[in-house]
Amino acid sequence: MSQDWTPPPAAGTSTTVPNYLIPAIISLFCCLPVGIVGVIFAAQVNGKVAAGDIQGAADSSKKAKMFSYIAIGLGVACWVIYALLMVLGVGLSAMGSR
Repeated sequence: MSQDWTPPPAAGTSTTVPNYLIPAIISLFCCLPVGIVGVIFAAQVNGKVAAGDIQGAADSSKKAKMFSYIAIGLGVACWVIYALLMVLGVGLSAMGSR
């Protein structure tokens, strides 16, 4: 029963993996369910870097970025559709009142 274990990086080695926590928090205001997933993955990045799991941290970082941007995109798309429907609704109601 051997397990693959990767030792943590040496003390002099600096590995930075972006955690995308700020976009993940912003995405909570756009699309809550997808934003929560983004925050969860963003929160995992620093712990994995500290444990020496650079590949896992990079994977969590990639997923945090993806879910955050999807949530922000969905939120913006919903607001644009809402605005278009309001403009069309006001325009159609004004035309119908003549």
